[in-house]
Amino acid sequence: MEVNALTWIITILVIAGFFIFDFYSHVRKPHAPSMRESGFWTLFYVLVSVAFGVFLWLTWGEPGDPHAHGMEFFSGYVTEKALSVDNLFVFALIMGAFKIPPKYQQKVLLIGIALSLVLRGVFIALGAAIIEAWSDVFYLFGLFLLVIAVKTIADEVRDVPETDPNDMKLIKFIRKVIPVSEGYDSDRLVTRHLGKRALTPLFICLVAIGLTDLMFALDSIPAIYGITQEPYIVFTTNALSLLGLRQMYFLLGGLLERLVYLPYGLGVILAFIGVKMVLHALHENNIPFINGGDGVHGAPEISTVTSLLVIVVVLVVTIGASLWKSRRDTDEQPVEHERHVVEGTD
Repeated sequence: MEVNALTWIITILVIAGFFIFDFYSHVRKPHAPSMRESGFWTLFYVLVSVAFGVFLWLTWGEPGDPHAHGMEFFSGYVTEKALSVDNLFVFALIMGAFKIPPKYQQKVLLIGIALSLVLRGVFIALGAAIIEAWSDVFYLFGLFLLVIAVKTIADEVRDVPETDPNDMKLIKFIRKVIPVSEGYDSDRLVTRHLGKRALTPLFICLVAIGLTDLMFALDSIPAIYGITQEPYIVFTTNALSLLGLRQMYFLLGGLLERLVYLPYGLGVILAFIGVKMVLHALHENNIPFINGGDGVHGAPEISTVTSLLVIVVVLVVTIGASLWKSRRDTDEQPVEHERHVVEGTD
């Protein structure tokens, strides 16, 4: 397989086609999707991603490793999908803050996600250009991911609340300079308020979701570059992890609140990839005060297979532990309730 301009054009058109299909087949008519609908399309987009990964596995490799890029894709896709699920927690917070009716949430999610993918494309191109010009940037990427990993775990330990989207500076600026209607006008983004054209809260929510997902890209894109340096794989893992994210939001629903240990798992994964990036930078080292500017070839290397295994194991353990804790807490509630009833009776 050769990744040339035609390959990029076809890939971008196919991804755009999925978003357009999603809009006209599901989102154009406002409705709250059923579990069956959400489950079917979530599975559909996962299978599309797996099929694409198998295609790369069979057609694109390196000398001595014909399946190299296929393995990189699967490692990157699992990582990006896990980070995308974490985004859903914040999406739910934003929807609640703006009191978006369930039947209008699909439109906000789809357009917000599509907008963020376009902006991620810019980040991916910039990342590729920086890596090409300065290979030692992996030191910065690695250290950045380690800092994010520590912050993710520390915030979870301290139970730091998420930022209210209404407090975002851009949202405050929009409200000041552009009229915003007090209520919703069906699923319209622009309406007439007091005789003037005005944005609806739906538009403000859309901007908040797009900006939030873009901020998440600040750790997800360096993370995927820690798994592969191929911009094509970086883009497709990001795009395919975002496809179906809207359906997954409705499918998981209340399950999101039960994944209490997932942030810890994501912190561990980001730290692991950060360490991998630093080790890779040591092999490609050009910094004079490190080993005299030569590569540290004695530093261990973490293979893509090892990366995939570590990522999958961490996710399985944290998700399993979360569900076990949720079930245990649920089982203890009736006992606790009975104890209070007895004490009250006494």
